[in-house]
Amino acid sequence: MSQTSRPLAYVHSRTAVLRNENIDTDRIIPARFLTTTERTGLGKHCFEDWRYAADGSDDPAFPLNQPRARGCAILVAGRNFGCGSSREHAPWALLDYGIQAVISSEIADIFRGNSLKNGLLAIVVSEAEHRWLLDNPGVELRIDIAEGTIRLPDGGSVRFDLDAFSRHCLLNGVDQLGFLLQQGADIAAFESRMEEAA
Repeated sequence: MSQTSRPLAYVHSRTAVLRNENIDTDRIIPARFLTTTERTGLGKHCFEDWRYAADGSDDPAFPLNQPRARGCAILVAGRNFGCGSSREHAPWALLDYGIQAVISSEIADIFRGNSLKNGLLAIVVSEAEHRWLLDNPGVELRIDIAEGTIRLPDGGSVRFDLDAFSRHCLLNGVDQLGFLLQQGADIAAFESRMEEAA
């Protein structure tokens, strides 16, 4: 079976916040790091040109370098996250960095598709819900992928849309090829019926 990552049913974490709008894929992973086809090892270059000072040390002004953002698996990002050129390396870099879910009021379609295909949960919420999350960095959320809900600290919840195929793949930790391989017995039975009918 072709695995994208481990099965993902829940994401339970504090949030890290990048308020900036229009964060493009080149900002997420600069083009000079696209020479690899390996999914691992890109985390150290995630937000490379934004995250490090000129001497290579962590830039304390970068929001994800601040102590409260350390270890957060949920990224709340500004509107139009993941715009720009299509590159699977962007979700690979975020996953390798430790991000399991990205939440915004707007996520670029191609980036969202690439993310869901590679095991990164990309969630679009309303403007009001997004604004609250941006204004409350570090809140603890519990995302339930099967139910399509985000549980808030006050006990309330936010619903989000996720197509059935993406939900299946995330819950089972498989990509499109893995899904097809899961249907192997049905495909073989269909081919056998076609041969008999010929």
